[in-house]
Amino acid sequence: MTEAMADVTFPTGFEDLAPWSDWVMHGERARYEKRVNSSMEELQAFYDAVFPRLQDACDYLEQYPVDELSDEGVNLLWLMCSLVTVSFPVECWRQPRVPDAGASSIDAVLEPAV
Repeated sequence: MTEAMADVTFPTGFEDLAPWSDWVMHGERARYEKRVNSSMEELQAFYDAVFPRLQDACDYLEQYPVDELSDEGVNLLWLMCSLVTVSFPVECWRQPRVPDAGASSIDAVLEPAV
């Protein structure tokens, strides 16, 4: 389990995700950097804890326009974006980096403006 960030909170009902608050990051580049600098054990632990909450998080987030999310809702959104970032390494590659890709990176062209 990771060390939680004290100032990050989640909506009521998602308090169990607090230990993973260090994965709440705006920007795909930041999430990618954390992914490639994490061990597979860390990625697997994050995935195992957060993936079961994905549908609940989507149900919660879909209630609001993205520009009307509370700070707690925005934190939940970024956490789920981090889950997406680690899903391929956990489900497919079994390593943090893209296999046989050399020095790959991600440059997101468009991200939620929250």
